[in-house]
Amino acid sequence: MDSSKFIQLPPKGPDAPTILFRNSFQSGLFSIFYSIGRTPLYLWSASVRNGHIRRITDEDIGSAALEIAGNNVSTTSVTCPEQSRQTLGIKMPFLVLLVKNLHKYFCFEVEVLDDTGRKRRFKTSTFNSGTKVGPFNCSMPLRLDEGWNQVMFNLADFTQRAYGTNYVEICRITINANCRLRRIFFMDRLYASETPLESSRPQPP
Repeated sequence: MDSSKFIQLPPKGPDAPTILFRNSFQSGLFSIFYSIGRTPLYLWSASVRNGHIRRITDEDIGSAALEIAGNNVSTTSVTCPEQSRQTLGIKMPFLVLLVKNLHKYFCFEVEVLDDTGRKRRFKTSTFNSGTKVGPFNCSMPLRLDEGWNQVMFNLADFTQRAYGTNYVEICRITINANCRLRRIFFMDRLYASETPLESSRPQPP
């Protein structure tokens, strides 16, 4: 079941909550981005320098996708939540991205809260050759197949492997250039019927 169908989007501006979804019903699938929605970047901020972020019709799926492209992966990106003071507060441990391989450098980053109260960042990219674990940051390689990929990220498993702590919730996510993005959602467990594409998994620590 897609619980995101039943949630009310939080208000924006000065009335926006600090923690977006901690008190929301979270079960099944919980979507924070869908490219065919009326306002797919409602919860997101965008940063563009020497690149572009635009909705296009992808020739392979014949439907809308968000293209994030730039000369430098660090200068063109989208981030959720849009305000730096906010956190997502999503406790579901499986993060799934439907992304298209554009045969250019690509990376994304997630920030999680663990049971020690510390925030840890996981950055995975197509240009990393190995895994590096620091006190608060972990970088990992990512291999994408040709065309569209389903990238699955087990936040609970990676937090335990890298830091020996327990995952509590995700705080933020940033998607950098270069990719086409179809959907981003969370799952409370693995659902065979909700895996339409072959999974690409970042290499665990």
